[in-house]
Amino acid sequence: MITLAADPTTLVDADLFDRLVTRIVEDEGVDWSFAERVMRQALVFLKACADNPAARLSPSNLVDLGWHAFILHTAEYARFCENIAGRFIHHSPTCPGDPPGGATLARTIEMVRATGFPVDMPLWEGCRAADCKEGDCSQCHQGCVDSP
Repeated sequence: MITLAADPTTLVDADLFDRLVTRIVEDEGVDWSFAERVMRQALVFLKACADNPAARLSPSNLVDLGWHAFILHTAEYARFCENIAGRFIHHSPTCPGDPPGGATLARTIEMVRATGFPVDMPLWEGCRAADCKEGDCSQCHQGCVDSP
């Protein structure tokens, strides 16, 4: 079991964290500081997924950028999942016509807060209007949830 600390970067080694941040910087054209914030919140999101395996949590648009960057590092991502959750945290895309089942963003944020790690609210707020349905902004920019 991982011991929590105030900094979610403790969930991965420093070299991996830097490689993930670099991926976000290069892929998204954002600055290093912003990419670090995104990656920190992606790690917290994944901890929330580990803690709530049946919840089908869904990241915000921005936090999802970190999850997607991490998934590209398949071996490291698989080891992280085993260490943090004791299982692989699958990335399950949603498709048009799928029945609702993902967590609302508000419920996801509640579970993210419960991890004990800091929550960077500006990265969780303000999903794109096109992604939001009345009172239920639940999908990341790619349309994905974790799967049990």
